[in-house]
Amino acid sequence: MSAAPHVPVLLEEVVVALHPAPGAVIVDATFGAGGYTRRLLDAGATVHAFDRDPDAIAAARDDPERWPELQALEPRLVLHPRRFSEMAEALAELGIERVDGIAMDIGVSSMQLDQAERGFAFSSNGPLDMRMSQEGESAADFLNSADESHIADVLYLYGEERQSRRVARAIVAARPLETTEDLARVVRKALGYHAGAPKDPATRSFQAIRIHVNGELDELEAGLNAAETLLDTGGRLAVVSFHSLEDRVVKQFLRAASGATASTSRHLPQAASNEAPTFIQVSKAIRPREAEVAANPRSRSATLRSAVRTDATARQRKSA
Repeated sequence: MSAAPHVPVLLEEVVVALHPAPGAVIVDATFGAGGYTRRLLDAGATVHAFDRDPDAIAAARDDPERWPELQALEPRLVLHPRRFSEMAEALAELGIERVDGIAMDIGVSSMQLDQAERGFAFSSNGPLDMRMSQEGESAADFLNSADESHIADVLYLYGEERQSRRVARAIVAARPLETTEDLARVVRKALGYHAGAPKDPATRSFQAIRIHVNGELDELEAGLNAAETLLDTGGRLAVVSFHSLEDRVVKQFLRAASGATASTSRHLPQAASNEAPTFIQVSKAIRPREAEVAANPRSRSATLRSAVRTDATARQRKSA
């Protein structure tokens, strides 16, 4: 198969965790440039690939240079332009009740970061957008309409920004904000940024606003719950996260599902003493090797957690 335009993170480790085999049905919950999907197809699996970003699906369907073999792969590759939280419903519509593996690569993709017009990064100026699905409220909509306390809460909860109130006050005073450069300039001024500092303070605010606009943590929790429902006995789950908030959600889910501790999230199932474990964690968290980080610096913060589905009935969900 032709090479993907971006390097998938922890690719070999994810493939080992999923253990794909000919005839297996596997979900690539975050298709992106299709790096995981290609390797799973090479192993003989049938892949149902999900992505809420219409550009990712369109690139596979319409770009012959990127996916020249797409027609030949059908029906072993099924593309779903939907959120991964909807994977159970989407597969049920096709008569599929159980799958053998699910891969999830959480967060923003390299393609989205590299496109200035998508507004995800401050490294190049573009419209203040940040929407993965390209629908709904944009980052500019949120920042130009929300009250100061709401903005501060988002910055603190999702960006772990200790000076969130100061930044929120500066954002409100600078309205309207229209571009990524506008936002970065306001945040840097509020926090006293000096060129040459080891880390740009705008990083935390951009992360927080992106997570909020896309409802990323809620989506992750819903996707994990869907995986518990979909995976067959012996089915494998592999989740790659890129910052502590995401990893915490995954870790808490797997701890609760394996019977180690009760979940504290309003979205995740509540573990009860009489509930059998639905997952067995197969290894400790895996981080990229030095060689991978050197070749792909964006992999530096990645963490892989994996587990195997037991034959226990999926746990009861507690309403939010």
